[in-house]
Amino acid sequence: MKQALIAVFSLLSIAITGSEKFTAPAEIHREITPTVAPAPSTFQMLYDELNLASSGLSREAYLIALRGMLQISGAKPLLSIVDMSQPSSKKRLYVIDLVKRKLLFNTYVAHGRNSGELLPKRFSNTNSSFQSSLGFYKTLGLYQGKHGLSMQLQGLEKGINDNAFSRAIVMHGADYVCEEVIRRTGRLGRSQGCPAVSTAECSPIVRTIAGGSCLFVYYPDDTYLKKSVFLKS
Repeated sequence: MKQALIAVFSLLSIAITGSEKFTAPAEIHREITPTVAPAPSTFQMLYDELNLASSGLSREAYLIALRGMLQISGAKPLLSIVDMSQPSSKKRLYVIDLVKRKLLFNTYVAHGRNSGELLPKRFSNTNSSFQSSLGFYKTLGLYQGKHGLSMQLQGLEKGINDNAFSRAIVMHGADYVCEEVIRRTGRLGRSQGCPAVSTAECSPIVRTIAGGSCLFVYYPDDTYLKKSVFLKS
């Protein structure tokens, strides 16, 4: 892991349950080829400016997310990070407006039931695995599903999260994402692999980030960090 992170940082210095069926856009089936672009130093400085360390987000997670986002052609300057290195009892979803230089949301987000209990440790791109998938996603459109307003996600990494559509991996609201559940069980409830958020916060979050921004699901997994095309020069 250490070698993979060093490689990333050196580049930076030159970051539901789901049963609804919907049709994937044709573009989802083509392989994404990132375009290399240096990370503006002002974006790197934003980590300290917003004091993101105090809210639990590691510098490593932020810089890796920033590196990848800057290689997604046409991505909006909104960066959403799900930090799976933190337990679900922590507010581990961060939505950052890079232009307005604001932390728009910092709240709870669930992981897949087969990824682990309090802390996720297993990740999968396989149908019916009920595990979360790591990596970079592009946010797509909104729709009304069985969980109310939800947001479709396009997994951008072949073999890592590109089955997001066939698995119905979306962002949606869920009653099991709340502090009451944490008080009773010591952790959030779990999804079938989706980054589920609280019912109350789902609408404002998805309305803010839908339509072409970057969402990054992070975990310090050596295999992923070495394999991701977004983290290579």
